[in-house]
Amino acid sequence: MADKTKRYDENAPGKFYVDRECIACDACALTAPDHFKIDQDDGHAFVTKQPGSEDELKNCQDAMDGCPVEAIGNDGEE
Repeated sequence: MADKTKRYDENAPGKFYVDRECIACDACALTAPDHFKIDQDDGHAFVTKQPGSEDELKNCQDAMDGCPVEAIGNDGEE
């Protein structure tokens, strides 16, 4: 389970975030490319844009559900 105290600073403010358990597998960026990007320096993912519609929310949720190390969290805050 993701830990919001270990979230990357690059994450866009909002409910979804990526924490330091990320293994740079790119799954989230492939699932929701409008919302997750990969850091070019060390390869970790981060949230670039929070969902603004039901379809975007589903894409972000799918990315979170598909993360093999549970490094994506949703703290429920807006």
